[in-house]
Amino acid sequence: MSALPAESALPRVLSLIPPMTQLNTPYPSTAYLTGFLRSRGVDAAQEDLALALVLRLLTPEALDTLADEARAVPEAERSAVVWHFIEHAARYRATIAPVIAFVQGRDATLAHRIVGRQYLPEGPRFASLDVYVDDDGGDPLGWAFGALGLHDRAKHLATLYLNDLADVLRDVVDPRFEFVRYAESLAGSQASFDPLAQALAAPPTRVDRTLEALAVAAVERHRPAVVLLSVPFPGSVYGAFRIAQAIRQHAPGVVTVLGGGFVNTELRELSDPRVFDFFDFVTLDAGERPLLALLDHVAGRRSRQRLVRTFVRDADGQVRLQQWQEPDVAFAEVGTPTWDGLPLREYLSLLDMLNPMHRLWSDGRWNKLTVAHGCYWKKCSFCDVGLDYIGRYEGASAAVLADRIEAIVAETGQTGFHFVDEAAPPKALKALAQELLARGTGISWWGNVRFEKTFSPELCQLLADSGCIAISGGLEVASDRLLALMQKGVSVDQVARVTRAFSDAGILVHAYLMYGFPTQTVQDTVDALELVRQLFANGCIQSGFFHRFACTVHSPVGLNPQDYGITLHPLPPGGFAKNDVGFTDPTGVDHDALGMGLKKAIYNYMHGIGLEEDVRMWFPFKVPKTTVARQRIAKALAQRG
Repeated sequence: MSALPAESALPRVLSLIPPMTQLNTPYPSTAYLTGFLRSRGVDAAQEDLALALVLRLLTPEALDTLADEARAVPEAERSAVVWHFIEHAARYRATIAPVIAFVQGRDATLAHRIVGRQYLPEGPRFASLDVYVDDDGGDPLGWAFGALGLHDRAKHLATLYLNDLADVLRDVVDPRFEFVRYAESLAGSQASFDPLAQALAAPPTRVDRTLEALAVAAVERHRPAVVLLSVPFPGSVYGAFRIAQAIRQHAPGVVTVLGGGFVNTELRELSDPRVFDFFDFVTLDAGERPLLALLDHVAGRRSRQRLVRTFVRDADGQVRLQQWQEPDVAFAEVGTPTWDGLPLREYLSLLDMLNPMHRLWSDGRWNKLTVAHGCYWKKCSFCDVGLDYIGRYEGASAAVLADRIEAIVAETGQTGFHFVDEAAPPKALKALAQELLARGTGISWWGNVRFEKTFSPELCQLLADSGCIAISGGLEVASDRLLALMQKGVSVDQVARVTRAFSDAGILVHAYLMYGFPTQTVQDTVDALELVRQLFANGCIQSGFFHRFACTVHSPVGLNPQDYGITLHPLPPGGFAKNDVGFTDPTGVDHDALGMGLKKAIYNYMHGIGLEEDVRMWFPFKVPKTTVARQRIAKALAQRG
């Protein structure tokens, strides 16, 4: 590699998206940072190595190599998906390029052949369709997509086909490989750096070698002085470290920086110096101010001691957090995100889960934008309310937001937006909706809110008129006692009225639901499911998903467990990741056993099945009868006037 550019007042920056984040749209962190840095005169570029890796692994030539590797696996060690792939290797090779073009939106007519069920080789992932076979032997996907949903059916079948190939890659090439959550166990709440260090020291797999080659090529193209790697999830940590390792080996003069959501939540007490064998700096929280300070330092204009929220390794090998106090960049001044440099027409629009809200996460390319920084409520006891991404609330004017939206549409040519706020504030949404309507800005958008009473029927209709197509929000445990303990600031009756107002405006409503919260009894769980049943039956919500409660070290529950009647388990020793923490709840409820019934119930409710049945039917063991009145939600709706 030739010499890097000479140090200048404004070092050139390259932001990289590591595997695995999303494949249908760029994860927004690099777009935010690149837009901000360019607004400050920094020569900044970005690339998505998560997408590049998958596209490189799914070519006809790559599948030829995969077939050779699969045949080299001893027969006794071959999984069912590997046997199937070997048997149909020629068909996979012939169909992979057309399928990729189809899910990229470049060849819509292929849908006709895909839905005929004779074109794609159908491996073990297609067994999931068996549960949908009609009693009369009809179309197994007819219930989900209807008579006219040919394209969506084809997209779902193509996704199953690609998931089969991902399973082959996992079983043959790299046991950690997944399209999402890649090598997640090496990082998530992993107190010790040892597992990650051992994986990085091991001989690289073909996936690793491919990623390393992509990283080196990106550095060669852009010639940066600084490379930023943003890791939002545990499943993108291993890839980020592999990229940094390759850069260290091939371009040791390049400064590497680690940041992102995973760092902000799990590495706040980082002390293992081995992390700095890969990264020069690790930054916390909103990246704008730390990056400006860091670039000043790289340019020789600022001492190491004046870095902002940045971990470094000193000459004595100790990890230190430099916390020079400077105000954060105002949200209104962070600039407009830019997707310049990202291959927007190459993303894969997948349809993995048939949940109507979940498909928005994986299907279609959405411009991601934040209405306000942080959460205006910041009281929920299960949330990391003390951390910057929640606790520092700051907004921007409707005019500024609308300007950003118009600039993004002009740049990308795409009008779909996902507002990625923790909870978008109703006053800001109202002002933005009015501004969008006044300008005639025709966008479609969706996002997350709190189901608070401010969302009147009139406001919900205004939001729909401005382009809102879907809303998600936390109902959590549908119990007034537990909602009060969580400090949600809402009641079940209020949630019913608000969600019905959204639904009446033609907006899809998804409820985030929770089970296993401290002091939650079996009776609480059964009663909560009955209320959820009634919300579906009364047209308040159309989609939902049950999550198991996890206690985090930064939440009010984790900080003050005695207030919630639980005892925390000691955290394992180590200087790496800390987030989830185990606990003992004296109720002794087997929440995992209940969770299966909850998930089965809501899956059926979303398809209109079992809405008039006793909720006890969903559990394979005896549970108490609900204490909730059968018309509770109907009465709450009748009172909303």
